[in-house]
Amino acid sequence: MKSASFLLEHAQRIENPAVSWYYFYGEQKKAIQECYAQMGADYNEVFRRLYNEAMIRKFVLLFPKDDSFHNLEAALKEQNVKEAFRAAHTLKGVCQNLGFSNLYAPAVTLTETLRAGQLDGTAEQFAEVEKQYRITMAAIQALD
Repeated sequence: MKSASFLLEHAQRIENPAVSWYYFYGEQKKAIQECYAQMGADYNEVFRRLYNEAMIRKFVLLFPKDDSFHNLEAALKEQNVKEAFRAAHTLKGVCQNLGFSNLYAPAVTLTETLRAGQLDGTAEQFAEVEKQYRITMAAIQALD
């Protein structure tokens, strides 16, 4: 969230403070939509469910603090199917809630393989999850 001084500065540049207020939030909306576009996700889908730009932005900016991807990576290295499944399932759910369809799709595939108790094929599936995770994180970092 921008500081009050930022808002005042923009209000002084534009004679009508209401226009300044709209400009500020319009830019935020544009930025979050660009973030979703950059990662290959559908912003409109998540907006239909959450109805609130500020809430979407808040949760998107919290995503980097979620440890499910790192837990998944560690569990796969240890070949711990149970913990890998738990982490993949959590990552899948977070991505579904946030509308990160680009990351959700490969997470579903990996989750279902792990649900069956298998490690065969998970290296390739995790590679796609990791690729989409990196794309998602880059888009979020560009937002902030």
